[in-house]
Amino acid sequence: MSQPLLDRLKKKFGDQITGANVTNLDPWIEVAPAALVAVCNYLRDEKDLRFNYLSCISGVDYFEPDAKKAAKVDWQPHLEVVYHLWSLVHKTSLVLKVILPRWKDDVEGEIPEVPSVAAVWPTADWHEREVYDLSGVRFTGHPNLRRILCPEDWEGHPLRKDYEMPLEYHGIRGK
Repeated sequence: MSQPLLDRLKKKFGDQITGANVTNLDPWIEVAPAALVAVCNYLRDEKDLRFNYLSCISGVDYFEPDAKKAAKVDWQPHLEVVYHLWSLVHKTSLVLKVILPRWKDDVEGEIPEVPSVAAVWPTADWHEREVYDLSGVRFTGHPNLRRILCPEDWEGHPLRKDYEMPLEYHGIRGK
């Protein structure tokens, strides 16, 4: 990924490209949630780009539960959804990021939303379900958004840094 691609995306999508680091070991481009599907379709469909493979979607929780440590961080608590794309045709890779609040409308317990890219890359179906299940991000427009690793009646999202393991599940006590 290079500066020319970043410039091209900024020209096409304007302020919907909200950040980037093209010198990082894994260079990345940050996209506004509302523009995610349009940017992904563009990256997949442009003949000279052809990002035709989505290898991974990850959810990252930027939250420090320890008040002393939280006072020293230089970021506000948030979630990132990270997309790893490949052009098998051109043998290039790209990382996209979408920054979300930890809670939708700042209401604790209301998980944030981002549009699904399952219609762009079918492999997103299971990746989005995993991020939904473990990190608590709702993918709007997903064809079958439900838990994939935890039981359907599980409460909470285990990869959130403020997650508390239940003492008991269906009468079975943990350690």
